[in-house]
Amino acid sequence: MHYMASHGLKRARPAELIPGTVSVITARMDYLPAATPVESGQWQALEFSRLGRPTEAVVSVYARGRDYHKVMRNRLQKLGERISAHVGSFGHRAFTDSAPVLEAELAARSGQGWRGKHTLLLNREAGSMFFLGEIYVDLALPHSEPVTPHCGSCTSCIDVCPTQAIIAPHKLDARRCISYLTIEHDGPIPLELRPLMGNRIYGCDDCQLVCPWNKFAQRSALPDFDERQGLTGQQLVTLFAWTEAEFLGFTEGSAIRRIGHERWLRNIAVAMGNALRRADAQADANEKELASIRTALLARLDGATALVREHIEWALEPVSLDAVIR
Repeated sequence: MHYMASHGLKRARPAELIPGTVSVITARMDYLPAATPVESGQWQALEFSRLGRPTEAVVSVYARGRDYHKVMRNRLQKLGERISAHVGSFGHRAFTDSAPVLEAELAARSGQGWRGKHTLLLNREAGSMFFLGEIYVDLALPHSEPVTPHCGSCTSCIDVCPTQAIIAPHKLDARRCISYLTIEHDGPIPLELRPLMGNRIYGCDDCQLVCPWNKFAQRSALPDFDERQGLTGQQLVTLFAWTEAEFLGFTEGSAIRRIGHERWLRNIAVAMGNALRRADAQADANEKELASIRTALLARLDGATALVREHIEWALEPVSLDAVIR
């Protein structure tokens, strides 16, 4: 992350980021939607099944509801106000993925959980399906102790990663991570990684879905993270047809909005290309669905930005344009 690197040691030295900081209060907030069937223990399998429907768009679970940045930061600010009501005025500032803060490391050191081999934080009672946030304070507070790691010899997260971005336990190459590529990366997606993205258009949950500890993941108590209509189980063709105005409207208040319409189209074009490539290897492919994908891609060529056009052309490479015209 460029913004993390540009701030140097401020990431690891809270008092340099916010002068006067003496302690850090860490917090976590579950985000699974209320309808998630956690009792059955099958919710992870249900999410994996989406990857087997190549014409369906898959958005990371955390991004299907309201933008967590706003939700959690507001709640942390309220927590700071409540503390102030008890101890008097004090210096504090809340963060949640909004500054060069080493959130997972701070959370691990404060006992919220341990760093899994996928680098995310794991908790014995909640898995990893939660957001992290912090309040930097100028109060000296008692330290809470780290917890013992419980990954053992398990390598499920490493083995399942579609792009092999987890290059060693606790070591992630973000340049290969689908979450990074679809959200943070603003240029062309590397050619060798496009086929590995499947139908994931915003983020990737695979390393969390396969983790045994996520059988303990908890549903959110807040309606904010309930799934929005139009983002779950939606067809790629439908989302690809959104105009910029429609994209902004449908993603208002969502974390997805920040990638912009151009990257949205780029991501979906890759997924559509993967759907076509997968169909080439299957005898039972739905020709009607595939024809609609080809038509949608061709319709976007005129007027597409250079970035989007490159990915549309890649998506159409295995397709005979003569066959489409006929």
